[in-house]
Amino acid sequence: MNRSELLVIGGVAAGMSAASRARRADPRLSITVLEKSRDVSYSACGLPWLAAGKLAARDLVVHDADFFRQKREIDVRTGVEAREIELGRRLVRGVETETGREQTFHFDRLVIATGARVAWPTIERLPHMFSANTLASVGALDVCIRQTNARQAVVLGGGYIGLETADALRTRGLSVTVLQRAERILRPFDDEITSRVEHTMTARGISLRKGSAAVAVNDSEVVSDAGRHPAQLVVVATGMRPDTDLAETASLTLGPTGAIAVDDRMRTSEPSIFAAGDCAESRHLVTGRAVWLPLGTTANKQGRVAGENAAGLSGHARFPGVAGTMVTEICGLECARTGLSEREAEAFSLRTRSVGIEQYTHASYLGAGKVFAKLTAERGSGRLLGAQMAGPGAGKRIDVAATAITARMTVEELSQLDLSYHPAVAPVWEALLVAAHEIMKQV
Repeated sequence: MNRSELLVIGGVAAGMSAASRARRADPRLSITVLEKSRDVSYSACGLPWLAAGKLAARDLVVHDADFFRQKREIDVRTGVEAREIELGRRLVRGVETETGREQTFHFDRLVIATGARVAWPTIERLPHMFSANTLASVGALDVCIRQTNARQAVVLGGGYIGLETADALRTRGLSVTVLQRAERILRPFDDEITSRVEHTMTARGISLRKGSAAVAVNDSEVVSDAGRHPAQLVVVATGMRPDTDLAETASLTLGPTGAIAVDDRMRTSEPSIFAAGDCAESRHLVTGRAVWLPLGTTANKQGRVAGENAAGLSGHARFPGVAGTMVTEICGLECARTGLSEREAEAFSLRTRSVGIEQYTHASYLGAGKVFAKLTAERGSGRLLGAQMAGPGAGKRIDVAATAITARMTVEELSQLDLSYHPAVAPVWEALLVAAHEIMKQV
């Protein structure tokens, strides 16, 4: 009796999570993973530390391809790019990236985990231009700095990837300019947070030019619509797009976000094909609508669900959706968010009230710093819609708000949570509780 064949396209977070989960679900399943690069199962979220020169590329690799081949009996084919899905014949056509030799792979079930790609601006690509989203690209950036002694850099893009990379380059002593096409940085955050980030970046010596887009790049500078900026290297972080080319050519349905439409089992419009990670949509827990949020946490969870269901045994795993919880650290300032921002809530025509407060991170007599917390709630019902924080400990404090949003709690219920207190660790009144009490006066 022939073994059932599972093929996974993509070997980073979602892809390897899917393959590993499928192996645990069915030890007899034949599993093949195609990864166009030479790297699998690495921490993309750790790339800023590689850019900062604090880590080597190998430090970010969780498991190499040989580990999966030998320990989990997963046939990982690195350097093989999938080019076409033939649904009728259950085939994927690929090509070896180094030799150009074509290969064909059969599948009974397929997981697409092709991730996202940089929305590269319409300017010529030069050797000293790098993206900041893959191990290979940031590794090449690191080598460039070490070998050329570059002293001036320009980062194109003011999202969290661009700003984290700008911070990393500044850590290495480079003069850094960030060009942001829009008038706002960190679009998922409200102004109270972004203003703090801008102040911190300026204090660190990073030049931020908002409302400024690059129009050309040459060997020594970036030309923008606001002037000329010297640069021996350029980092392109102008946004990401779901990589859906394979799905589109196979006539799989894309959702309203432009990513692959999936149900809560991560099935696509073709029941035997699943999608997970940055190429796939999620459901937002607050709005109930499709959303595209390319985050490593989401990719790993979706990958596990896709892998278990694609294994074809129990097939009952579900992915409930996302609250949009994320954290970043820029120039030492932690910024975190979950749920809807005030801007997003207004865009959905929700009747809201928002409040922002500052509170000590622990007892003031022990030299505590302060953390800023903002809550957005629905008028009438008092349901918590979103939270944002900036300051020490924001990254873990936001998890309380994420839990409250997932449980559909009101701000009154949030205000009554039994949170811990110790003078050296946390204040009697945590920032989220103080904010909840303040917003209760308005909703």
